[in-house]
Amino acid sequence: MSSQPDLAAGSAAGDPRATHAPWLPLIVIVLAQLQMTININILPVSLGPISEDLDAPATATATALLLYSLFVAAFVMLGAKLGKIVGERRVFQAGVVAHGLAMVLMAVSTDASTMNTAQAIAGVVAAGLVPTLVVLIAANYHGRQQETALGVLAGIPAVGSAVTFVIAGFLATALNWRYSYWLIVFLAVVVLILSYRLTSIPRQRGVKIDVVGVALSAAAIALILFGFNNLQTWGPLVAEDRAPFSVLRLSPAPMFILLGLVLGQAFFAWSRRRVAADRQPLLAMEVLDSVEERSAVIAFLVAGSLSLAVGFLIPLYVQIVQARTPLYSAVAILPYAIAVAVAGVISVRLYERVSPRRLGIASFILIAIGLAVVAFTVGNAWVIGAVILGLLLVGIGEGTLLTLLFNVLVSASPKRLAGDVGALRGVVNNVSNAIGAAFASVVAVGLLGVLLASAFDRAELPPQLETQVLFDDIDFVTNDELRSVLGATSATPGQVEEAVAINEDARRRALQASFLIVAGISLLAIFPAARLPRYVPGELSAEDIVSETNEPGTV
Repeated sequence: MSSQPDLAAGSAAGDPRATHAPWLPLIVIVLAQLQMTININILPVSLGPISEDLDAPATATATALLLYSLFVAAFVMLGAKLGKIVGERRVFQAGVVAHGLAMVLMAVSTDASTMNTAQAIAGVVAAGLVPTLVVLIAANYHGRQQETALGVLAGIPAVGSAVTFVIAGFLATALNWRYSYWLIVFLAVVVLILSYRLTSIPRQRGVKIDVVGVALSAAAIALILFGFNNLQTWGPLVAEDRAPFSVLRLSPAPMFILLGLVLGQAFFAWSRRRVAADRQPLLAMEVLDSVEERSAVIAFLVAGSLSLAVGFLIPLYVQIVQARTPLYSAVAILPYAIAVAVAGVISVRLYERVSPRRLGIASFILIAIGLAVVAFTVGNAWVIGAVILGLLLVGIGEGTLLTLLFNVLVSASPKRLAGDVGALRGVVNNVSNAIGAAFASVVAVGLLGVLLASAFDRAELPPQLETQVLFDDIDFVTNDELRSVLGATSATPGQVEEAVAINEDARRRALQASFLIVAGISLLAIFPAARLPRYVPGELSAEDIVSETNEPGTV
């Protein structure tokens, strides 16, 4: 019998623990979640100041986000196992301290390399910290209090995003973006002090780490995300000059992605082999043994990617295209962030009345409509009612999907596999975050290059000026930055202004097209959503309910 707390324990009516547990442990757990949430949301909202301060391209924050999400996704399943072996509270406390130290490194960063190192460390730490949150809730709360606590934890990332956009935007505008990271360091100290009020969880005996499974899963995730993130730099097919190597002049980026997919299949084959030999796999295969579960994972992956793509494109538009401050960027994206947070909480009631299939399809359609509205209405003036409406529609769809799909994954597996479901959710969530940011960056920059090249073909400007505008490394730059570069050339003032106008129009159109492409992906996601469960919770039979509640539960 496992010593881990049962998620179902104490759920029966009359359990005295269900009404007398204090809320301080939940506050500590929520603050730890905020510690991680604030970190990854500071990067996009402070995109402009970070780029200028570290002398890095505007897309450098996307790389930092990729590294963070990559390490979380690659090692979160290992982190769940370590928590069982060492004890979740110990892992929680060590993770809070290590994450705080990574934020110190982030706050004193002087270049993009240091920033990437800090985010990589934070990702490794978060891989161990994330799985402990649900376990600690299960250890400290039971019955309805436990259900409430889990609901709050699920909604915190969206709430944290909305709060971070305002706070980080203000600090980056009024003071410096580094103050936001010092705020996380202070938060880490508070969480560590209060963490001793959490219930101590004993270690589990007999837990074995599947080393081969860890290696296969980590390598697969790393190759897929690293290859995808470098499609633009190394070339989607033919190798560019910046590619580290090439095979028959082919880019290594798609090779990395294909090799990662092969290793991913090898991981599942290896896991099934361990199950057949009656040995513990890194991830219980039962959490993916039905069409509904696999469809939920695919839909979850798409929904998370859409969220990060939007969260990257909007600050890029506001801070680079419009040359606005980070605070203005935060205000612009606030309707979207608030809509995600509110929809994530309210949609639980819809889930009790509408089948996951219908709700999933409707949510993806709503996101596509909202993104199309944004694409056709964004312009030089941000304060447009249609833009706000579009962002609200996208936020409502996103918040509903993220809550719905997590509920589907939890309800589709027995309680004893809750830990594996949590680990799977951690993998999917962070892989989608990395893919979303990388995809938005690759598509936007790629479209910008195509539009600039096409515009200069039609314009009567000196070839030398075209080279200066396109650079050897096309990226989003403000009008002032471009004027500064062109001012050092032999171009006349009129030619400089014409080149700036071409660049300004290309930037806007590239971002509009990026929003439309993301909208199209949302519509494609209707297909996996159509394979979600047809039932609503109230339609479950008594036999189904008894079968699930009789499962021996572990986290």
